[in-house]
Amino acid sequence: MTTPNAIQSQPGATAAEERLVALGITLPAAPKPVAAYVPSVRTGKLVYVSGQIPMSEGKLLDQGRVGNEVSPEDGVACARQCAINGLAVVRDALGSLDRVARVVRLGVFVACDPGFHEQPRVANGASQLMLDVFGEAGRHARAAVGASDLPLGAPVEIEFLFEAKD
Repeated sequence: MTTPNAIQSQPGATAAEERLVALGITLPAAPKPVAAYVPSVRTGKLVYVSGQIPMSEGKLLDQGRVGNEVSPEDGVACARQCAINGLAVVRDALGSLDRVARVVRLGVFVACDPGFHEQPRVANGASQLMLDVFGEAGRHARAAVGASDLPLGAPVEIEFLFEAKD
């Protein structure tokens, strides 16, 4: 296995699973659905990952609306945790993140009050992680929208679309 220093010296050649190690990220078990849906659906080369909220070790990182009960900085951290959970689901679906050809799209929902306009900043917590893990293949289309409320009082929810290599 490559050492973290070697990974940093060859960022374009590094596999996604190795990048996770270099970033110090251990993916959790893929989160289980809380209602009548499945965590992911694969059709052809596309893998759709159901909306992920910022759960860590069985509880929400934060609760409430961003810009009100939750700071924008904490919203960014919540988006990053949503992305970690999304990666856990796609890894579970494909067997390895190295089977992801590219990140196609993120749909980011930010619970906030009217007048809050920093949804793109919050969404960058997830977008940056996709770039860190997948390099250029992590560049994606994205929507970042405000919502009045999200499941379980989560401040952020993100849905994902990945393309598989095979």
